[in-house]
Amino acid sequence: MPLEAALKGIDRTFEKWNTRKHRIKMVNSLAYCAQEVLSAARESDPEATAPAPAPVFAPDELAEYFRRNAAQLRTAAGSAAPAQAPIYLEAAESLEQLAGPEQRDLEALEQRLTVLEERIRAAATQACTEEELLEARREMERQLAPYRRKMTADQLVLLEKQYLDRRVMDAAGLPRLSLFYL
Repeated sequence: MPLEAALKGIDRTFEKWNTRKHRIKMVNSLAYCAQEVLSAARESDPEATAPAPAPVFAPDELAEYFRRNAAQLRTAAGSAAPAQAPIYLEAAESLEQLAGPEQRDLEALEQRLTVLEERIRAAATQACTEEELLEARREMERQLAPYRRKMTADQLVLLEKQYLDRRVMDAAGLPRLSLFYL
């Protein structure tokens, strides 16, 4: 962005601010000028186009991530109870299909991965004994005790759910499927 466009945008912002009847709030940051600076930059170079964004994930990187998680699910299925093994194998098959070369809508992909992860987590939770779940909850309570007063009820509920889910997944040897873990 040329310096002239930035200066022009800043000048416009302060001109507008000076024409206001009520100038109670002061301008404390250049971020206040951002919209006018961008407008001035577009005006000064109307043919400039933003470069095409680079893909967030390389196709090979995604394919490897899906294959690695599918292998981990197949391993977990080998030692899982008969009720859970088919669910793990089905999720592994889905991940293998996702490892194909086609272009992906990352939002739709993340939704699909979330559904798969919820299914395998539910199966893993079902396989846990009452004693295992109780011990996980006790451990969570010990670890959260120092932070309880500093957190809202909503934050605590979310953190407790995440902790227990992670504990169940780890105990079953299951991978996290979300793209956030890539």
